[in-house]
Amino acid sequence: MTYVQQTAGDNRPVRLGLIGAGWIGAFHAESVARRIPNARLDAIADPALPAAEALAGKLGVARITSDPADVIGDPDIDAVLVASPAKFHSGLIAAAARAGKDVFCEKPGGRTVEELDEALAAADAAGVNVQFGFNRRFAADFAAARRLIDDGAVGTPQLLRSLTRDPGTAAGISSPERIAPGTIFLETLIHDFDTLNWLNPGAVPVKVHAVADALVAPEAKAGGLLDTAVVTVTYSNGAIAVAEANFNALYGYDVRGEVFGSAGMVAVGGPQASSAVSYTAAGIASDTVRLNIHLFHDAYTAELARFVEGVAARRAGRAAGAAVPGGVDARNALAVALAAIRSHESGLPVDVSAVAHLQAAEPELQPTELHLTGQHSAGLHSTGQGA
Repeated sequence: MTYVQQTAGDNRPVRLGLIGAGWIGAFHAESVARRIPNARLDAIADPALPAAEALAGKLGVARITSDPADVIGDPDIDAVLVASPAKFHSGLIAAAARAGKDVFCEKPGGRTVEELDEALAAADAAGVNVQFGFNRRFAADFAAARRLIDDGAVGTPQLLRSLTRDPGTAAGISSPERIAPGTIFLETLIHDFDTLNWLNPGAVPVKVHAVADALVAPEAKAGGLLDTAVVTVTYSNGAIAVAEANFNALYGYDVRGEVFGSAGMVAVGGPQASSAVSYTAAGIASDTVRLNIHLFHDAYTAELARFVEGVAARRAGRAAGAAVPGGVDARNALAVALAAIRSHESGLPVDVSAVAHLQAAEPELQPTELHLTGQHSAGLHSTGQGA
């Protein structure tokens, strides 16, 4: 047999280095290794070397280290996934950017606006992209809700709602004293703040009022725990939003969003594992999701696939465009979280301008209002996994 000679292109996978082998880092590593064919996990860094060793052994990764600088400085690594504790995020973004690496970073991008700004400035100076892990944007039902909003299904947004209720047990929160003060705002509700910003395109948050308490584990309140919170956000277009969170929902992991406007409403999300419902003598029941990596399994994969596509395009000299969600999105969500912390501490509403001057991440929504009747109007209220 005579082979036909084919010109080989640069089709090698995007080579990624992971920093942080904890819960979410391990799931991202599995996504890269098993679900994103044009990417390869080449190295893992974690100060707890046994965690890196265990993850590398499971996924067949040859190189591990306890020092993130090894991964960042590795010339064979195209881009870095940052899944470390939040206090290291901004510093790792800046270091990776200075090494010429694109970065995917879990939320929040920093603990203060100032340190996030420094990291983003380093990325701009290096000409690299930074994408942040606001995974709800990549969930099929939330993405469908945003398309409905873009198409005018709600008209002009007036009322918005987003909630996160973490799965819990009758025993309550395990080791509540280990939860850092401010976690409910900076690491839980920050997802809701980004969701609200994204579902109200072109508007920026202007005022925040937060009420929070330790209702699940009141014995840990003295140590700074807040496990229940409600935050009201007023936007530049006049829309009013409510975000709420609780750390112990006995029925499962519950994430929902809603936008009501001048022409209708879009609702999305819920804890149901599927649309299957049983009707028996015991009543009506459906299974619920208990873990974030199950409720948002495909969204976690999709956000990394989008990041990898951008890295591949930049490496090949093609226009990749700005990463989305990018620095402006991360900054706007962080500013709301920090304003919520100030509001909780003072008991008063806080102007977001006292935390940071914000800009909209995208143009203002100019919807052509839809006037749907009959059968089609039912599509305005999309709930659960079918949205």
